[in-house]
Amino acid sequence: MEAKIKCVHCEKSNFIKKGFRRTENRGRIQTYRCLDCGKKFTQDDGFYRMRNSPEKITSAIDLYFSNLSSRKVRNHFRRHWSHNSSHVTILDWCRRYTLKVSKYVDSMQPTLSGQYYADETEITRGKNKDIFWCNVDWGTRYINATLYSPRSQDVTDATEFMQRIKKHRLPEYVQTDAATFYPKAFRNVFYSNTGKRAEQPKHIINNVSKTKKHNVRIETVFMKVKDRVDDFRGLKALWSAPILMQGIVLQHNLIEAHTMTGKIPAELAGLKLEAGENRWLGLIRLSSHVSQK
Repeated sequence: MEAKIKCVHCEKSNFIKKGFRRTENRGRIQTYRCLDCGKKFTQDDGFYRMRNSPEKITSAIDLYFSNLSSRKVRNHFRRHWSHNSSHVTILDWCRRYTLKVSKYVDSMQPTLSGQYYADETEITRGKNKDIFWCNVDWGTRYINATLYSPRSQDVTDATEFMQRIKKHRLPEYVQTDAATFYPKAFRNVFYSNTGKRAEQPKHIINNVSKTKKHNVRIETVFMKVKDRVDDFRGLKALWSAPILMQGIVLQHNLIEAHTMTGKIPAELAGLKLEAGENRWLGLIRLSSHVSQK
């Protein structure tokens, strides 16, 4: 996808090329002069005014969300790069570009099987135990709804979570455990007085004490999520934690091939993203191209 070049000052597209700007870590960058406002600018390719190369930044993001702490990523860079970044800078990159790519992805409509498995789990944040709610579409392994909450599980959060599940399409069914707040939340969101009840989404309750079977399809996702949080040595600030959890979801949905299917969940969900081999880099640039339209 070709990005439409626009002046970052007046957003007009009337310009001429005006040499190059030399940078220490990003090489030569084409500069332009706007014929409307007269100011010089460089194209915003998603890394506008960033001092480090896009390849290094996206490598850091991928390493962090794959399972390395920000300090381990920093140490890796010290061994392989001459110009280094602090662990705080690496976290800033992860949060910045998670928000950017999330905004782009949220506008898409994945094609899902409608066979949903939902659950909630505790996430360590400092001395706190927050709750991460997550729904996965089993046909594609695509996570289509999450909720991060500092409160204990209750009907209010369960209802908000169900609303997020409903956002893309009505499911064939949603399977949960036997927690008491799920049936009421499900009725609040999915059941209506119009139409036949048999044609409405089904709520399947898996009571482990009776079936002796865990909700393994969602538990496998939680194992991966919690494994990554443990490697982060827990999360810290409440404002930052939901962003980093969303980054883990992006890594699951858009970056890594699923072990069982051998494909990236987004591909199985029909999202044809021309992101290239470095998928974080491609997604960031795609996000920038859309925002410039």
